[in-house]
Amino acid sequence: MTYEIGKLNHETLLTPMAAAEDALARLDERVARSEVGAGFAERADFFDSVSSMWVGGELVHLEDLVLHDARMDVRAPSHELVIAHRIVRARRRVSRNDPGWAVSRSGIMALAGVAEETFVEAEPVDRGGEGVELDLVDDAALSDLAEIDEVLARTQWLVEGNEAVEQRKRELEVSVGELLIRDPDWDEGERIGEWLELAKQVERFPATLAAALIWDAWEHLEPLQRQHWLGQVLVSDFLRLRGKVLSHLLAYAVGLREIPRERRRGRDRTARLVAFLDAMSAAAAAGMKDIDRLTLAKRQLERKAAGRRTTSSLPVAVDLLMSRPIVSAHMIAKAAKITPRGALNLVGELGVREMTGRGRYRAWGIL
Repeated sequence: MTYEIGKLNHETLLTPMAAAEDALARLDERVARSEVGAGFAERADFFDSVSSMWVGGELVHLEDLVLHDARMDVRAPSHELVIAHRIVRARRRVSRNDPGWAVSRSGIMALAGVAEETFVEAEPVDRGGEGVELDLVDDAALSDLAEIDEVLARTQWLVEGNEAVEQRKRELEVSVGELLIRDPDWDEGERIGEWLELAKQVERFPATLAAALIWDAWEHLEPLQRQHWLGQVLVSDFLRLRGKVLSHLLAYAVGLREIPRERRRGRDRTARLVAFLDAMSAAAAAGMKDIDRLTLAKRQLERKAAGRRTTSSLPVAVDLLMSRPIVSAHMIAKAAKITPRGALNLVGELGVREMTGRGRYRAWGIL
C-alpha cells in the first residue's frame, strides 16, 4: 500500500490553505504573549484527547479524564478512558521534547510502545600490522560451543521437566485471540517507513498543506494497527517543527471534530484536504475563544484574591483552575495542601461555576 502525492489542485486548495496559515499564526502569537498561555496549553491536552476519541467513534467524558489524570477516579476506568489518558500523556511527552522528535522513527516507536529492532555488528579488530578484520570464531570453536549448549539444554530439561518446553511451544504458537487483535501480515515498520518518507517529500509545500497531506497519508496507510490516534499528535508536532505553531502543541482533533464525517472521509482527495485545512482553522478559532475566556476569568478571579494575606491558598486554586478544564475539591486540596473542607471554602470565595449539577462528587471549572 503506497500513497502518491501526484498533482494537487492548487486553485481549490489556495483559499483554505491561506486561511489556515493566517489562523494558526494568530493563535501562536496570541498564546505566546498571553498571561494564560501555559494554562491554555495544559487544557488543550484534555480537549484534544476527548475530541480525538470522539473522531474515532468513542465517547469519553472530560470530567472522568481529568479526575483519572489526577488519580482521583470516582469509578473504575473504562478501556476508552485509559486510551484517552494515553493520548494526554503522549501529548505531554511530545511537548517536553524538541520540535520534530515525534515525526521520526524513534519518536513514533516510543509513543506507540513498539520496540525497535536492534542489530549488533561485529567490531573490527586490529591484529598488529596484519590489517583490520572482523574478530570471528573458527568453525571448530563454534562446533564445541554448540555441543556445550546442547548439553546444557538437556540438563535443564531434566531438572525442570517437560513443562518448560511445552510452555515455550505454546508461546511460539499464534492463538486465535491474537489473530483477532493483530494482523500478522500488517508490517508496521514498513508502513511507518513509507509515511516518514512522505513527510520528507512534503517539505517543499507550505506548512499547513504539508500537514494536511501527511494526515491524509496516515489515514490511508494506517501504519499502526491499534494507535491510530497517534497521527493527530504527529500532525501537531509537524506544525511545530515547521515553525507554524511553536508556543504549544496544537489541538488538531478539536478542529477535526467540527468537520462533518462526510467531508473527512470523502472519496475525493482534494475535498478531504480542504476539510483538513478547515479543521486547522477551526482548531485555531476554538483556541482563540478559549484564550479570551481564560483571560477574562483569570482577571475576575484575581480581583477576588486581591488583598489576601501572602499565605492564602487562593492563588494556588486560581492557577489550578487555569490549567484544568474541571477541578474537584480533592484536586484543590492536594494542590494547595489543605483539607477538602478548606478547598470547598476556597471555591465558595472564588464563586466558580459548578459543572456537574450533583450534590456529591462535584466539580467546578471554566468552560
